[in-house]
Order: sequence, then C-alpha cells, then structure tokens
Amino acid sequence: MKNKPPATELISSGLRRYLYFTAAVTGGAIMIVEILGAKMLAPYVGTSHFVWTAQIGVTLVALAAGYYVGGKLVDRSLELKQLYWAIVLAAGYLCFAVLVIEPVAYFCLRFRLAIGTLVASTFLFFVPLALMAMAGPFIVRILSASVSGVGGNMGRLTAVSTLGSVAGTGLIGYVIIPHAPNSVTMYATAAFLVAVTIGYYLKWRRAAIGSVAAMSCIALAFGGWATSRAIQPGRFSGMEELVRRNSEFGLLQVIQSKTAPRRFYLNDYLTQNTYDTEQKKSVSMFTYMLHGLAHAYTPAISNVLCIGLGIGIVPMEFARERARVDVVEINPAVVPLAREYFNLEPERLNIVIADGRYYLNQCDEKYDTICLDAFLGDSSPSHLMTREAFEAMRRVLKPEGTLVINTFAELEMRRDFFGASLSKTLASVFRSVRIHSGGEGNTMFVASQRSELNPVRPFDFSKVHPNKMRDVQDAWNGLRETDPAHGMVLTDDYNPVEFYDAANREDIRRRLTTAMREL
Repeated sequence: MKNKPPATELISSGLRRYLYFTAAVTGGAIMIVEILGAKMLAPYVGTSHFVWTAQIGVTLVALAAGYYVGGKLVDRSLELKQLYWAIVLAAGYLCFAVLVIEPVAYFCLRFRLAIGTLVASTFLFFVPLALMAMAGPFIVRILSASVSGVGGNMGRLTAVSTLGSVAGTGLIGYVIIPHAPNSVTMYATAAFLVAVTIGYYLKWRRAAIGSVAAMSCIALAFGGWATSRAIQPGRFSGMEELVRRNSEFGLLQVIQSKTAPRRFYLNDYLTQNTYDTEQKKSVSMFTYMLHGLAHAYTPAISNVLCIGLGIGIVPMEFARERARVDVVEINPAVVPLAREYFNLEPERLNIVIADGRYYLNQCDEKYDTICLDAFLGDSSPSHLMTREAFEAMRRVLKPEGTLVINTFAELEMRRDFFGASLSKTLASVFRSVRIHSGGEGNTMFVASQRSELNPVRPFDFSKVHPNKMRDVQDAWNGLRETDPAHGMVLTDDYNPVEFYDAANREDIRRRLTTAMREL
C-alpha cells in the first residue's frame, strides 16, 4: 500500500496543474543555473569554449543522473514529498554555491583550464541540477498512476518543462543579468524553488509542513547571508571600490588607490586599464601605442573607427585632435561608467552599441585608421581576428589607411601560434604588416595596403605618462617578426585559436586574477 498515493491526490485536477507548474519551474531553474553558473565562474576562468563545454557537459550529465535516480525513487514510492524535498535540497545547495564559488574557483586555477572548469562546475552545480532533474520522471510516474495515456502525459510534461526552460533562458539572458548581481539572481532562484515546495505542503500536506518549513528557512537564511557577503563592496588592501555593476558582458568594477592617484577599471576581476586621476592620463602602455602607432603610420587622420571603447582614452585623444571618431562598443554598461569615472565625453564621439563584425558588415564609411582594441577578459574575440573580419576592415579603410590592433599575442617559440597566425592572416589581406612588442605583455600589429609600411612621422612621446615612458619606448623600438610556419590563416570556418592558445590565456588569466586577489 505504500506505493499507492491517496486517491484524492490521484484525481485532483489542482494537484495535476501544480505538478505541471513544478515541472515548468524546475525546467526554468535548470537553464538559469546553467547559464548563470558560467557567468559566475567567468571572472576566474573566462568565457572560452572550454568553460561553456564544461558547464554544458556537467549540466547534461547531471540531468541524466537526475532522470535515472528520480525514476528509481518514484518506482519504489509514489510519495511526492521525496520530490519536493529534493527541490528544497537543490535550493540549499545553490545558496551554498554562492558562498563558496570564489575559493572553489581559485582552487581550480591550479589546474589546466579544461580540467579546472570541469572540476569547478561539477562541484558547484552538479548536485542541484541533478536534484531538479528528478522532477521529470517523478511527475510522469505520478500522473500515470491515475490518468491513462502515458504518452500524452509524457508529451505534455516535456512540453511544459521545455517552455519553462525557454522562459528561464529568456529571463536570465535578456532581463536579469544586466540588472542584478549574479549572487542575488542565484539566491532568488533558490527562494523560488523553496516557495514551490512550501506551496505544495500548504495545500496538500499541511500536517507535515513543519520540517520542510524549518529546512527552507535554514536554506534561505544561509543563502541570504552568503548573498549579502557576495554583494558587499570588494575589500582591497589600500584600495577602495568605487563601483560594482553587473552587465551583459561581465562584472564591471572601478577601484581607487587610497594612497596614490590611481584608478583601475576591471572587467571580471581583470584589470583593463589604469588611470592617473591627477594628470588625467592612462597608466597603461597599450593606450599610447594604439594612438601613437596610428599617427606614426598614417599620413593624415580625420576619420577614425575604434572597435572597443575601453574607458574611452584612445577615442577621446583622437576627438581632442578634431578627428571625427566612430566607436563600436558591444557593452552599453561601459559608457556611463567611463563618463563618471574616467572623464569620457560621449557627446564628442559617435558611439554605436553593436558587435564589431555587425557594424563592419553594414558600414559605408571610409576611415583613415581603425583601432581594434576589443577584449573578452584575457583575449581578443576570435571572430574579429579572421581573414573575413580583416577583409571587412580593409573595405572601410582608405587606400593609405592603417589598422592598429592591441593583442596579448605571445611571440616566443612554442607559444606563438596566435601571434604567428594573426600575422599570417593579416598578410593574406593587407600588403604590409608590422609588429611592435615591448616588455609589458601587449603586442601591437599594424597593417596597411601600402606596399611599404614605414613611419610617416616620428612617434610622439610628449603625451606619454612618465611612468609608462620606458615601456612605450621599448614597444616602439621593439619591432618583431613571426615564423609563418608556426601559424595558419584564421578564417570564420576554421579558427582554433582558443584551443592552441589556451595555455597562454590560462597564464594571463591566472596571473591577473591572482594579482587582484592579492590587492
């Protein structure tokens, strides 16, 4: 008799509707955890295909495990309390994940990227995903115990669960991420799962609500405490966090030194630029190289395209020189931050919020120079580094124009696949390519359709910050070459840079992320 639920439950249309609602909620929560989990790991491990492969793989294995265990449990007992206890436990584990994600991620940085992200995703998200996946087979079996037509029940339940997943995906992707901290969103997801469980007990098992209510309160209290810790301003030794904003493209932070006029712009915990608040100048070499190389190699500059705003240092330099400047920036959240903390004057620029390739594909302007300074944390977006992308850039350049690119390309033997490939790809599109590299980690590429790419004027060092003078001089004088045999022409169809350059990118992210932890 244990395997047979009360007849009132079996025939209740209200319960059936609630079970479908539960399936929709768990389906949506699964997608939120999958997407949000990758976002929460991104500040530590990046957003490469390794990260998404690990997150998707862990999700699929967790779903398989949850389906199997849920089916076995419901065959032993049709008691719905098993399912709703699993949902509460999933909520509690999500609250736990909010608390431990930072130490877990830092621990996993000691492994290779592919292994480290797999370990982190498994530890943080496998258990709650598997617990929520139990809902599918559990609910099908419960419904089939009282309603004929297993196929119809299965079809309806799968449809409802899938629609819940679609809603969860749209909600997290288009609505929540830009407007709420990731930890708050994860906590809200856990709270909603708890609410679904409480709703079931209030309506159908009120006599047994005490234990589940106590467990729910513990989980939510713990989660609230963990979330409050996560959203507190960052604690840096000798630093003050001025702003922290979530965005569609990562966590944005501005931190200020308490002892020096230094302000840092961070994206997913990685320093993107450093600013002297007294001199109102960048303290990063690449900003001077982007602007200086464009002037040194371009006969005349009156129309400029900057792909990537950063904090606006380079575009504003061109604008102050009375050039017309178009800026393509994919992240709208950067613009108000740059205005407020780094003296950006958006009204002096034509800022377009779009992907660089999208803009190039529909652009009919002609530019004297293009400055490509687009980054996703520790690397340049791969789709902006292909032959087709450079052909689009060549199309919008004037005949004497130049393309200047800021990269993290390594040029040492056995680490130079990206650098050699980028040089080879540029050479397949442009007649001339030059490479400048100093000792600070940035490698600058200059390309043009001119048959000989020689400077048309000396490099102007007059505006360089004193602390960066040596680095800029080294980069200007540091002309480099690559071995074409070490690389390949990158195309939209075949661009394996993330795989072959993975070790370099791991080192960069590990170094920058660890440095931020030590501040």
